[in-house]
Amino acid sequence: QVQLVESGGGLVQPGGSLRLSCAASGSIFSIDAMGWFRQSPGKEREFVAAITWTAGSTYYADSVKGRFTISRDNFKNTVYLQMNSLKPGDPAVYYCALDEGSTSAIYSSEWRYDYWGQGTQVTVSS
Repeated sequence: QVQLVESGGGLVQPGGSLRLSCAASGSIFSIDAMGWFRQSPGKEREFVAAITWTAGSTYYADSVKGRFTISRDNFKNTVYLQMNSLKPGDPAVYYCALDEGSTSAIYSSEWRYDYWGQGTQVTVSS
């Protein structure tokens, strides 16, 4: 069994920054990619960012490009999401996800990912 534990969520003022972390542990067969998704009340879960584990290639939703940065620490099996210039549209529960291996080249699809964290709340308010 694989466990993903997110941390770093909280309350921040508009324009502020937060850094989310997600540590993977357990019986990890392999990691092809890890991603971040978010879900606001009444909305479907949406893709935020993803990173391939070997090459470090990154993918972002248009809504966060230029503001969010995804990175990884292969040794620690940890993925990070640096969120800058947070806006009122960013508050949500943020989930990390792990893909053990997929033939798909679409990193924004939640169906690609095999394991999910429990989520961490991000609130933006003055």
